[in-house]
Amino acid sequence: MAALLLATLPGVAAGVPAGTVLRDDPRGSWTWPLQPQPRVLAPFEPPPDPYGSGHRGVDLAGAVAQPVVAVAPGRVRFAGQVAGRGIVVVDHGRLRSTYEPVLVAVRRGDRVGRGELVGTLTLAGGHCLPLPCLHLGARDGETYVDPLGLLGDGRVRLLPLQGLRVPRPTVPGLAVPGLAVPAVLRPWWTGLPPVPW
Repeated sequence: MAALLLATLPGVAAGVPAGTVLRDDPRGSWTWPLQPQPRVLAPFEPPPDPYGSGHRGVDLAGAVAQPVVAVAPGRVRFAGQVAGRGIVVVDHGRLRSTYEPVLVAVRRGDRVGRGELVGTLTLAGGHCLPLPCLHLGARDGETYVDPLGLLGDGRVRLLPLQGLRVPRPTVPGLAVPGLAVPAVLRPWWTGLPPVPW
């Protein structure tokens, strides 16, 4: 069962077909740590191995002293300074969220609810300088995962067509294998020459 649950997380090796939704699927269950919903300055880029370079979270645009809230209910696992920047780690059960750089407003062992204050955004130790940004991380055990998949960011993700049965074209003269043209485009589309690929 644990393997099936892990398979639904973005960036985690899967044995379950993409798009499978399980009862305990955490996708879209987190709330944004900054309000209103911030702009993403840097996306998640998983490292090729545990010690490789990469971006193990996302950077969210914010303002100095902006409240940072817990993305989901949990218990504070760490709250303090590391290398001159404030960091909060919240344990949500299977998952953990990390927030940095923040002026810490909680203590280790505190219980926090979804949307409750964990700190305020600071510039000290930030890596988006001169802009303030919140680095939001997510881990499932020891595996870093894309926080945007847990936030339900609304992005459309295209899946490979391999193994899917796709209807043949319904427009005469259209030579695009596997493409069905919507009815509203048919009058316009039928006048085009065949696509060579």
